[in-house]
Amino acid sequence: MKPLIHYFLGGLLYVAAACSFAACDDEETYPDNPYLHLENEQTTFEAGASKTEYTVTVRSNCPWQVVCRTEGTDWVRAFPDEGDKDGHFNLIVSANSGFQARQAEFALVVGEQEYPILLCVNQAASVPTITVGDGSGTVRVPSAGGPVTVTSQANVEWTCSVDAAAQDWLCFDSISAQGLICLTLAQNNGLERTGILHCTSDAEPSANVDISVVQASGSILLQEDFSWLNYGTAITYDTDGQVRIDSWTADELAHGWTSTPNSASKDEPLVYGCLGFVKLGKTNYAGDLVSPKLKVDGTVNVKVTFKACGYVSKGGTRDDNELYVSVIGPGTVKADNPFIIDNYPNSSKNEYGEGYDVWSPDIAERSFTIEGVTDETQIRFMAGVSFDLHGVGQGKNRIFLDDITVAILE
Repeated sequence: MKPLIHYFLGGLLYVAAACSFAACDDEETYPDNPYLHLENEQTTFEAGASKTEYTVTVRSNCPWQVVCRTEGTDWVRAFPDEGDKDGHFNLIVSANSGFQARQAEFALVVGEQEYPILLCVNQAASVPTITVGDGSGTVRVPSAGGPVTVTSQANVEWTCSVDAAAQDWLCFDSISAQGLICLTLAQNNGLERTGILHCTSDAEPSANVDISVVQASGSILLQEDFSWLNYGTAITYDTDGQVRIDSWTADELAHGWTSTPNSASKDEPLVYGCLGFVKLGKTNYAGDLVSPKLKVDGTVNVKVTFKACGYVSKGGTRDDNELYVSVIGPGTVKADNPFIIDNYPNSSKNEYGEGYDVWSPDIAERSFTIEGVTDETQIRFMAGVSFDLHGVGQGKNRIFLDDITVAILE
């Protein structure tokens, strides 16, 4: 067989051959003028540390193969690794959990001849990281003290220690295999206070972070922003990624929020985790959200502040908007039930403009009081007058909640 000839045509690199095909492999049939080129001429692929995939389109009039030329490569592969005439293949790159960059090269082969330029995949190294809570560097905890759990993620071996200035009221207990940080705090009877939790890795000190643990003043019994929920998107009508409470992780359930199984809907608890907030209810059925028991000494009166917004579909159709509040256990609610949640997010029509914030306190924040609260009191929010909403209004009464605070009234 004569050697292949390389030439450019219209800016694209071709591989052509003039050969006697009687000497070629009998299993392959080649045209008189075989060629191969890459449609967009990209031969270098720069991947980040996360999993990714690239599609390479081949233009050819003969069979071809993709062959890895870097020994010991198991983190990137071509699929499919062969084709006939025009086609495409994917370079599938696995996540790089290591802290070293890596490279692999692939050849395109026609018969026994290679495309003159190797395909090169460069993948960046992972960055040593410790992330606690929502990644903001601040964890807020109630004044009542006691055991507190905080979620975390890391790709290094690490531990925690409490700064000496806070060791009289803040104690680090353990980190679970799932990354749940267990702390114990003394009750705060004074002003808001902050302690530093040092999160350190001896092997990878660049990952070290300091977390500010902010304990509310003595009057704050509960302060919840749901920043530990990371489901779906900030677009409220995009329901695909929202996750029902009975599928939350053990770490998420450890925050103490619950929901009553809806007997009209197969005993499903109809609260859904979203991106830093929760949704109550689904079509034809109401859902409720129940707080943990409040940590308080004796009997007190409290003010409950929360943010809420109604549900609007992608096309702009609004749900009903009634939110009922009550207590489980001791206490008497002082509120004009139901709250009418008349602030709605933008639909895909963007009715309120680009700068609109449905969670802005001036339109989203509401409050009520409860008299006679004890350590057996739980607060209940319910999106709808009854669990079965068939025949009630539109039969749809979904409500979103966030930023719930319970403070003792002086």
